[in-house]
Amino acid sequence: MAAPTSRSAPPAGPKANGNAGGPQGARNARRFIVAIAAIAALGGALFGYDTGVVSGALPFMEQHFGLTSLSEGVITSALLIGAAFGSLAGGRMSDALGRRNSLLWSGAVFIGGALAVALAPTVPFMTAARFVLGLAVGSASVITPLYLSEIAPSHIRGRLVSFNSLMIVSGQLLAYLVNAVLAHWEAWRWMLGLAALPAVALFLGVLFLPDTPRWYISRGRQDEAAAVLRRTLTADEVPAELARIDRARNLEADARRGAWRELQLPWVRRLLLVGIGLAIVQQITGVNAVIYFAPKILATTGLGTGAAITATIAVGAVSVVATAIGMSLIDRVGRRPMLLWGLSGMAVSLILLGAAFHLPHSTAVSYLVLGLMVLYMGFMQATLNTGVWLLLAEMFPLKVRGLAMGAAVFVMWLVNFGIALFFPVLLDAVGAGATFWLFSAMCVLSLLFCKRYAPETKGLALEDLEQELRRSATGTGEPATDEPAPRPATTGPAEHDQRA
Repeated sequence: MAAPTSRSAPPAGPKANGNAGGPQGARNARRFIVAIAAIAALGGALFGYDTGVVSGALPFMEQHFGLTSLSEGVITSALLIGAAFGSLAGGRMSDALGRRNSLLWSGAVFIGGALAVALAPTVPFMTAARFVLGLAVGSASVITPLYLSEIAPSHIRGRLVSFNSLMIVSGQLLAYLVNAVLAHWEAWRWMLGLAALPAVALFLGVLFLPDTPRWYISRGRQDEAAAVLRRTLTADEVPAELARIDRARNLEADARRGAWRELQLPWVRRLLLVGIGLAIVQQITGVNAVIYFAPKILATTGLGTGAAITATIAVGAVSVVATAIGMSLIDRVGRRPMLLWGLSGMAVSLILLGAAFHLPHSTAVSYLVLGLMVLYMGFMQATLNTGVWLLLAEMFPLKVRGLAMGAAVFVMWLVNFGIALFFPVLLDAVGAGATFWLFSAMCVLSLLFCKRYAPETKGLALEDLEQELRRSATGTGEPATDEPAPRPATTGPAEHDQRA
């Protein structure tokens, strides 16, 4: 969908006088921002729904298509490999088409993908449809927080962007609820197809939204940028905000031009590797194995399919509550303590969970397994999930922030893909107990990694944080230079490279 070429006011443009100020102006701005957040965050909810709904549909798809463990993994992971490439394309598309039009594109693909998955006649068709749906999931995972961060006033930006994370786990909870209701009729096609309804709401709602002031300014459309700002700020704040956005755009353009050169610096490469390591840690500790395959896991304890699907509602509910708790604690407790305590709790939970699978099958054991899964998800969502996403947004220097975070998120999706593909095979090959003990070992290794390498970013402005991380990465008390280390005249390695 092409970006609008008209220089007229944006779709949700303000009245000519905008917000004149005072209590009424503040209320108008608040209503406008809430409406924007509610519509845009449907992208996050769809992300959560489409990743969570497969857990309830898989047992019935297995019967319908005669799936093997490998084909279950292929169908589940097809969405994730699509999401990996969708996340790479999302940023570029949002720059070329605009944030609003990119959300429209994602909404259209969500609609088509959901209907194609629901009507899939064969396994190859289902796999291809899930891949296409993944493109929308991946692009929405980039575009939605970008749109919200650029259109929200600075004093509520953090809460508004975090609201998108809350909507993701809320979408997963909604998927578990829908699965539980429709499982009575084995209506797995309806489970998958109902994602089209919020996708339609997203598509129609975005039609009435403007693009962001930052994107309008990047295209030289100052009047439209000012029109949007008059809906979110008082009239006397608009000129200063326009000037600030214009300056920021110029700085970021310079930063992007120097991004590849900056990666030559050993301390920046080290941070990039740490960021990729954190992205891998978030995935290899087992969270998405539980999200995608909770009913299958519970069925191994002897619980019936319907009861297992219903029981997973507890996993979704705890994820929502734990995410909200993590959001409230992360700025007070700090990133590193949250990661370390969370990984410790996850390791203990998984050790106990693995042991529970060696008990004789009974209803009591099934609910013990569910309780331990819920405990594990509580630790995960409140600490590691919240902390890793925040660190990835904070820890890279400005000149490589977009490039480095994109690389880390791409690796995260690829590891997610691998877990989803091979988890059913591993479950059949070694059993649930050994599988979760393997995940507990990954938690211990991840704990050692985070204790050694994870930075603490609490309480520092991003500019001060960059200097602190530079000193830490180079192992000196002095800031490293902003230039790549010169090639030494001797044949030995440079001292700077040895320290890094």
